[in-house]
Amino acid sequence: MPRFAANLTLLYTDRPFLERFAAAAADGFEAVECLFPYDHPPQAIAERLRECGLTLALMNLPPGDWAAGERGLAALPGREVEFRQGLERGLAYARATGCRRLHAMAGVALPGAPRNEMHRTFVENLRAAARRAAQEGVTLTIEPINLRDMPGYFLNFQQQAHDVVEEVGEPALAVQMDLYHCQIMEGDLTRRLERHLPRVAHIQIAGVPDRHEPDAGEIHYPWVFELLDRLGYDGYVGCEYRPRGETSAGLGWLRRWRARGEQAGEGA
Repeated sequence: MPRFAANLTLLYTDRPFLERFAAAAADGFEAVECLFPYDHPPQAIAERLRECGLTLALMNLPPGDWAAGERGLAALPGREVEFRQGLERGLAYARATGCRRLHAMAGVALPGAPRNEMHRTFVENLRAAARRAAQEGVTLTIEPINLRDMPGYFLNFQQQAHDVVEEVGEPALAVQMDLYHCQIMEGDLTRRLERHLPRVAHIQIAGVPDRHEPDAGEIHYPWVFELLDRLGYDGYVGCEYRPRGETSAGLGWLRRWRARGEQAGEGA
């Protein structure tokens, strides 16, 4: 049965961020993830994790000026120093919280910037960052993101991401596969999981097309969850969706899946 992680940036938003850890634990989650924890001291997050018995499965590196539309720095020429500084900040949070996965966002393509220059910057930044992350026992991830939700984002396709990982050539770099983004950009999820899963370090889910709970829409997630089990995926599945209403009330999909797993265990 997949191990699910609640995304505390999108779930439980009716309460302050530091109170969302307890809410996730109360709903039976054993792990959480978030986008950017940097508004809170790492020790405060570590304390919530200990109190609630939770694992921090994933967080993002600082993305640059989010309010101004920046969505990462890893592929932006001229921002290498800021990217390295963000990496060190992320690693400090990882040390404090025990987080073993850090997502390095590529960034939005700059107007007029040649893609080959952005690609070169991306590869060089990731190679150095992966080597640095490996010293801390951390895996760096890159994630293809759809162009509808994030126009101009540099990294959009699964094969594109895996080609970058191969070119970088560092064991501490892997792909973060968000099935919501993949369905919008490419589809064919079963074959893509079969082909790419060995180099995938983290998976995320949401319903398509509206990014709500994974119990409606184009993707039949019970099939996907069974496929992940058959393929031997042992990482976390991040629940990175926007609830239609109150988060706990919308977790019927998860309760049903857990009950199904318990029944299968009893029959074994």
